[in-house]
Amino acid sequence: MTVKIINKSKHPLPHYATQGAAGMDLRANLEDKVILGPLERTLIKTGLYIELPIGYEAQVRPRSGLALKKGITVLNSPGTIDADYRGEIGIILVNLSQESFVIEDGERIAQMVIAQHEQANLKEVSVLEESQRGAGGFGSTGK
Repeated sequence: MTVKIINKSKHPLPHYATQGAAGMDLRANLEDKVILGPLERTLIKTGLYIELPIGYEAQVRPRSGLALKKGITVLNSPGTIDADYRGEIGIILVNLSQESFVIEDGERIAQMVIAQHEQANLKEVSVLEESQRGAGGFGSTGK
């Protein structure tokens, strides 16, 4: 699949780091560093614009290393970039740690996964078919 991309950042295009990688790292495109205090959130721009084929989305997800080591995650995870969106990709980061975190220009802040999806046709009914699970949720299937 080919995805058209405009790169207005100072950084190379996102790419897959290994043959088996599902996601591509996204980098901060900043004029000045950003200090993200404990429990603060901010929108970080990437300088990237994409055109996805209809039936696909780009999912923006946290980077596991930043989450584990620094408590930095993507607030609306996974964030969805729709096929008809043409604006700049922005990443909403939140600092869940007790220490300030400095975001530098070019820092890898999130990853992007391209995924196929379908649009559902909803059919309103008055009764749903029974299932083994039923209405049980939030831990009802085991410990």
